[in-house]
Amino acid sequence: MTANPVTANIVRPYGDTTGDGRIQVSFTLPVPYGTPADKARAEGAAMQLAGKMGLEPAMVVHAKGMGPDYTFFIVYGRVSHLVDLSQVTVTEREFPLLSPAEVNLRIRAGLGRKLVVVGACIGTDAHTVGIDAILNVKGHSGEKGLEYYREIRVVNLGSQVAVPDLVARSAAEGADAVLVSQVVTQREAHITNAQEMSAAFRAAAPESGPRNWPLLVVGGPRFDPSMAAGLGVDKIFGKGTTPGEVASYLAYALAPDSGAAADADQEAGASA
Repeated sequence: MTANPVTANIVRPYGDTTGDGRIQVSFTLPVPYGTPADKARAEGAAMQLAGKMGLEPAMVVHAKGMGPDYTFFIVYGRVSHLVDLSQVTVTEREFPLLSPAEVNLRIRAGLGRKLVVVGACIGTDAHTVGIDAILNVKGHSGEKGLEYYREIRVVNLGSQVAVPDLVARSAAEGADAVLVSQVVTQREAHITNAQEMSAAFRAAAPESGPRNWPLLVVGGPRFDPSMAAGLGVDKIFGKGTTPGEVASYLAYALAPDSGAAADADQEAGASA
């Protein structure tokens, strides 16, 4: 039996039974959860919010005080909304995934030297787990970090690096690429920090002539890959990114395709 092509892309949330529209959401409200009266008021506030969100019926399945003035809730309920999968936009990877040996070969053939990468967490961000997972040789998800690649020289500046210091160090190291991880996202700090970094590299470059600043790459759980142009960076990596993906992108973006160059040389020789 073939699925109806008109409705095959229309789905609804699944909770207890297929298509029942049940979902679970969590949130925090600035209300206390101390006395019995506080608890009743807090849960009433959570139910009011759930109703405004379209959860009907809804129930508070978990509530816990967060200090004297806040309460964390988990609410379970049903929504009537449908999801049209045909309207979902997926950003396709524009580069092939390469093995470490292939990355090294492409860099060596395309650049004729090591590719220099400077990495850091900028601003007040002190969470180095993300940048270390990409740069350090130990890596993560079963893949070794960029330090493992013979043709990549890594300079890891660590956490809480000021943007002017990042620009200056990148120039001193002759960086081909700058990798910045942003985990702290309160008040959209990851957005403002990325924009500040992009503007600083452009301001430090000559006003005329070809581009004279490194490839700018940012990553973190709150970034959307489609935000790159708006932030003034070349590439955004979201959550779940592996070192191999970053290495493949750097080789793709910064090292000319040695195979294509060899083909061009052969064609030029044949026509001479």
